[in-house]
Amino acid sequence: MKKGIFTLLAVAFFTLSSLAQNPGFQRPTPEQRVAAIHQKLDSAFNISAQNLAVLDTALTILYRQQDEKIKEMFSGGERPDRETMMAEFKKYSDSRDAMIKTVLTAEQFTIWKEQIEPSMHRRRGGMRPQNDQ
Repeated sequence: MKKGIFTLLAVAFFTLSSLAQNPGFQRPTPEQRVAAIHQKLDSAFNISAQNLAVLDTALTILYRQQDEKIKEMFSGGERPDRETMMAEFKKYSDSRDAMIKTVLTAEQFTIWKEQIEPSMHRRRGGMRPQNDQ
């Protein structure tokens, strides 16, 4: 009996502690997003500190503007339609790409877009089912 109660308490403790670690989706701050890009660009391409500093400042301003636009879009009480949101996100994505192009060569930018940037996107959901063929 005591063993069963102890096991039940242990399971409850671990469940609650795991829920407390990740209370839900929280968008990274502009500074966190810039730091992630900074780290990836620096490790992949070894860009000069001066160029990275200029890029960091520009991206921080861009991401703050994007966050304000998102707040504005959702402040009306109803969610904007998907096309409107995607168009807004594309504007900011295109601006970010233009800023990154200024510190990379054409070949480096291709590597960034095809290999590095996709690895930075958050994955939603848990494990994906595998096909057993």
